[in-house]
Amino acid sequence: MPVAVPAEETRLYFETTLDRYLEDLRTLVEMETPSRDLKRLEGAALWLEGRFGRFGRVERIPLPTGPLLRVTRRGVGPNVLLLAHYDTVHPAGSWEKRWQVRGDRIFGPGVYDMKGGLLLIPWAVRYLIYAGLEHPNLTVLLTPDEEIGSEASREVILQEATLADAALVLEAPTKKGDLKVKRKGVGLFKARFIGAAAHQGVEPEKGVNALVEAARFVLFAKDLEDPRVETTVGPNVGRGGFATNVVCPEAEVMVDLRAWTLDEARRVEDAIFAYRPHDPRARVEITGGLNRPPMEPSEDSLRLFEIAREEAKRLGFAVGPGAVGGGSDGNFTQAKGVPTLDGLGPVGGDAHRPSEHIYLSRLPERGALLARLLARLVDWR
Repeated sequence: MPVAVPAEETRLYFETTLDRYLEDLRTLVEMETPSRDLKRLEGAALWLEGRFGRFGRVERIPLPTGPLLRVTRRGVGPNVLLLAHYDTVHPAGSWEKRWQVRGDRIFGPGVYDMKGGLLLIPWAVRYLIYAGLEHPNLTVLLTPDEEIGSEASREVILQEATLADAALVLEAPTKKGDLKVKRKGVGLFKARFIGAAAHQGVEPEKGVNALVEAARFVLFAKDLEDPRVETTVGPNVGRGGFATNVVCPEAEVMVDLRAWTLDEARRVEDAIFAYRPHDPRARVEITGGLNRPPMEPSEDSLRLFEIAREEAKRLGFAVGPGAVGGGSDGNFTQAKGVPTLDGLGPVGGDAHRPSEHIYLSRLPERGALLARLLARLVDWR
């Protein structure tokens, strides 16, 4: 069913209320929230409880990685799950100025990934109330650990996914502003090699060089890549040894895997776990695995995208179906069978860098898109 309010009126609302959104965004961005920094995460969670408590019921779920906030608001029709995280990769004190506006760009730690997207949610709900528009039943999860693999919040996300008819992820869009319908799966592995120490000059034959074994594994892992299907394997961290005159007794390699399909991810995962050392005297312990399954588009998730594309067109801008190598919590919901649309946050760039930013002039269009998409999902089946 079309949204009862003309798109021009929706956009005008978000343009005229932009200052209120920016006040909230500056407050949240200036609250540094590095993953695992429980004190700072707690402070941000308290502030978020106040903001989201105006529009719904807020439940705090204590996790080892920080407070997870679950916000619910009754609506009509289907259940829509909105996903956002408030932790960032930026260490405390790493930005000399935590909020800067230069021309059309706003710079700050986490402004793009993803505090700007997180705060589109209350802004959109405020509009729906103002305009008297119906919306679906909403559940919002604000998580404290997405940047470290959602290690504690994953189970809550999966549990909520069993109740959801659709999921919207407020992560950043592509640099062009496209929504994300496809993401690679992510695997993280650690291979620990155990050899035997010996004096390098006196009796090296009695040693078993774990670093040599690790080097062989690095080449093996790299050979698992398949450029034809854009599967990447990165043995990007290695450690081993403690003295040049001692045969290295222990070494480890950490590997990053990215693949578009679950079959590809399983192929690499199976090969890594089946690896055996070249020297039979050496041992290897391999841990880890697929951290996030691939976000493979489905017929329903692409239908969800088409609704968003229609509303963007009405608002005067275009969005395409984007695909990216990084994972998000949307990987979990899509793999669970919940139609998922990602990348609904503000347009910007340089995620995880000291130049992270969003574009000021494009904020109203993203808030308006989220609001009108929520209004359309009343009829989602």
